[in-house]
Amino acid sequence: MQSENAANIAKVLTEALPYIQKFTGKTIVIKYGGNAMVDEALKSSFARDVVLLKHVGINPIIVHGGGPQIGKLLEKTGKPSRFVDGLRVTDKETMDIVEMVLGGLVNKEIVQLINQHGGRATGITGKDGGMVYARKLTLTRDAPASGTPETIDLGHTGEVIGVDPSLLHHLTEEQFIPVIAPTASDASGNTLNINADSVAGKIAAVLQAEKLILLTNTVGVQKDGQLLTGLDYREIEALISSGVIREGMRPKVMCAWDAVASGVKAVHIIDGRVQHAVLLELFTSEGVGTLVHR
Repeated sequence: MQSENAANIAKVLTEALPYIQKFTGKTIVIKYGGNAMVDEALKSSFARDVVLLKHVGINPIIVHGGGPQIGKLLEKTGKPSRFVDGLRVTDKETMDIVEMVLGGLVNKEIVQLINQHGGRATGITGKDGGMVYARKLTLTRDAPASGTPETIDLGHTGEVIGVDPSLLHHLTEEQFIPVIAPTASDASGNTLNINADSVAGKIAAVLQAEKLILLTNTVGVQKDGQLLTGLDYREIEALISSGVIREGMRPKVMCAWDAVASGVKAVHIIDGRVQHAVLLELFTSEGVGTLVHR
């Protein structure tokens, strides 16, 4: 039995070798969120996976969310969470909580876990080194009653207008693993809360990353209960028009397409509830989610 287990381990390693060779020296941007951030076993396995990627010569860059943690703290303060088209409406009080949770509690926990497993992680936000340029985000859509356009004020919710990768280049060259909280400043110095998928996508595009991986709480994009393993822009448009891609999945898929259109070679939307999901997607032929490609 022991020799059989050893043989299975050797088989897995040899099957992974071509993928390791292919991605050595490449940058992989990972958006880390959902259940993978709250389940203790999943948090530990994710940290080990990231350390493994670094040790085999791949450069992982982590951008994390923190929606559940923010929601819990808001609930404790008696403040409801409000979303429009999958984006959090962020007033000043909510922004203070978002900044404390993302830049403090969540970011430091991820850094600590990676370091515990032998990595060299360092926590930053989009504000550090002027890395992420942002502006206030407003949404315009037709009002249900009148049909005329209405502007929705999302408060301190922002969108990325540019990324300076200098700090990231320095950290990866020094063999650090950057762990990025998705807050940034606008031209007036106001702190903005930005969708983590969007930040990850823009960073991946600027770095011309080999891959962008978006960890979610679903198996990927599904239609009639079936996982769609590969999507291009024409298929994405049709799925949005038919209502298959909606709510929180819509900005995630559009972020994936924007990244691919900007030069990222592939984007993977995968189930973060699966242990070692990142390794399964990178180092096996089957994968575990939806691939967005040109």
